[in-house]
Amino acid sequence: MSEQVSSSLADLKTMVAGTPAASTIEAAIKREPKRDPQGRSYATGSRKNAVARVWVKPGKGTITVNDKPASQYFARPVLRMIITQPFLVADRYQAFDVICTVVGGGLSGQAGAVRHGISRALVNYEPDLRGILKKAGFLTRDSRSVERKKYGKMKARRSFQFSKR
Repeated sequence: MSEQVSSSLADLKTMVAGTPAASTIEAAIKREPKRDPQGRSYATGSRKNAVARVWVKPGKGTITVNDKPASQYFARPVLRMIITQPFLVADRYQAFDVICTVVGGGLSGQAGAVRHGISRALVNYEPDLRGILKKAGFLTRDSRSVERKKYGKMKARRSFQFSKR
């Protein structure tokens, strides 16, 4: 029985070997790192209306946001914690330098965008980290955003105060 299974697997591999599906199967199994000539990996992160362009390279762990240190740009400790989460989960804390530019939204959305960008850039640099970061939920773009205001309403859903007289 096991000989039949192993022979059918071998036959399947030989049949697939010459087809275009073989290259996609191999690509799905082993991902190549994406790095530019300076040895950096690039990714874009987004959250609410904020978009972050992130470059990651090996270094001492400095994070620069819009030409300012992260501790100065994100003054609240919660926001600094959010942007360092991918490194802590991947066990790469202070192993990479991060340079990012972020536009749009508020500080909370920008911190979420930087976290998303850092996670994607880390996967581009080290494809083996994909499973860990995906399980933590850092590679999924958080699609929640502010609901638009409707006419005849005070806000998105709140009605004007009813007056009987």
